Amino acid sequence: MGRIALVTGGSRGIGAAISMGLKEAGYTVAATYAGNDEAAAAFTAETGIKTYKWNVADYDECAAGIARVEADLGPVEILVNNAGITRDAPFHRMTPQQWHEVIDTNLTGVFNMTHNVWGGMRERKFGRVVIISSINGQKGQFAQVNYAASKAGDLGIVKSLAQEGARAGITANAICPGYVATDMVMAVPEKVRESIIAQIPTGRLGEPEEIARCVTFLVSDDAGFINGSTISANGAQFFV
Repeated sequence: MGRIALVTGGSRGIGAAISMGLKEAGYTVAATYAGNDEAAAAFTAETGIKTYKWNVADYDECAAGIARVEADLGPVEILVNNAGITRDAPFHRMTPQQWHEVIDTNLTGVFNMTHNVWGGMRERKFGRVVIISSINGQKGQFAQVNYAASKAGDLGIVKSLAQEGARAGITANAICPGYVATDMVMAVPEKVRESIIAQIPTGRLGEPEEIARCVTFLVSDDAGFINGSTISANGAQFFV
């Protein structure tokens, strides 16, 4: 049995690719999901990866859920904070609810999950934390003040955790995907997709597996000296 990896939002889209990529690399993987029981059951049936349902925005649910994972599989040594939502609206129309829902999941959710595994990582003198941020957390995006703020905040979390965890053998890094061919992106009208691709110098959308390979590297022993960093996987669309 390999090291235990927990991937939030790990049964669909980029998260599913990350979960499967880690399993293929020899890790024992658990994936969380928020609400789609049917999709989670199908994912487990297809991959053999156990899925667990809880809301990352709720600290107590995270604590209880992680306890279940560790009782089933063992201590969580690798955490991939992938779960995220959007509630898009131009700022002048954005409601407090839209703001809080996104911040609570995408930013506070990272705190809730990481805080509940951090002590164990420190005790064991090993840990890998990866946060899936976004190109829009680096450059901003129209109608995504809430989302961009949450994803930019994730980058601040990584830089701070890296400094605190380094001497305990813990690394914390981020990946900022550009536009990736997930079900959500492929569902937009073709003309909108074409306009998105026109902004990407590579001339195509990214593939979920390309993001998964970044994660697999960052959690490996080979990446032990990479800490507090951000990988921009966006087809040369934006540079920091």
